[in-house]
Amino acid sequence: MGCYDCCIRCLGAVPYPSLVATLLCFAGMALFCGCGHEALANTEVLVETYFARNIQDYVILASFIKYFQYVIYGLASFFFLYCILLLAEGFYTTSAVKQTFGEFRSTRCGRCLSLTFIVVTYVLAVIWLAVFAFTSIPVFFFFNMAQTCHTINILAETTPSINQHSWVCMDARQYGLLPWNAMPGKACGMTLASICKTKEFFITYDLYIAAFVGAGIALLALFLYVVATTYNYAVLRFLGRKGLRC
Repeated sequence: MGCYDCCIRCLGAVPYPSLVATLLCFAGMALFCGCGHEALANTEVLVETYFARNIQDYVILASFIKYFQYVIYGLASFFFLYCILLLAEGFYTTSAVKQTFGEFRSTRCGRCLSLTFIVVTYVLAVIWLAVFAFTSIPVFFFFNMAQTCHTINILAETTPSINQHSWVCMDARQYGLLPWNAMPGKACGMTLASICKTKEFFITYDLYIAAFVGAGIALLALFLYVVATTYNYAVLRFLGRKGLRC
């Protein structure tokens, strides 16, 4: 067998759906974990500087951010290892690999392992769907804040009176970031417009968008894993019933 035939045979043994899903998962988790970690840190600074005067008002938010940053470290490690396992399972169960060995080699343990990966991946996809929805909350908050600032700027240009736009506010308490007794808890008028012009606001907004996109990419990768593992398990079951096992 020539070198060309060997290369073609090796390329045919690659589980491309699992490989694509692995790359997507790595990229998505890198965006979600990296950008999410920095966005949370910047959020604490923004809330502390502009929305809360007393440290007791945002101590719960600070604790949540601190613990969730540790959760991000765990998520990055877990998904890295789990994606490697799914990719290895794809190499093991793909029909192209079995044809490379000359016959289909499948055991009951291998089929049970594939079924386990299907169930675990499906559960992770459902959980990550909730995480994806949760990630949209800060994006929605900063989007509303940016739109409110735009409204203030328009009112400031069209009306000379300060009172015309001083009633336009952004209340962090309505989004659960601060307790209802937090003071001031909100920013109004030109104070809010000045916040939107800061570098911290734009960076945090962009980081949350990147984290949201990363969560979506990771969710897509999990769905691809579900499809790939389900197909591999179906092939194992079908050929196992044909008696092509040892």
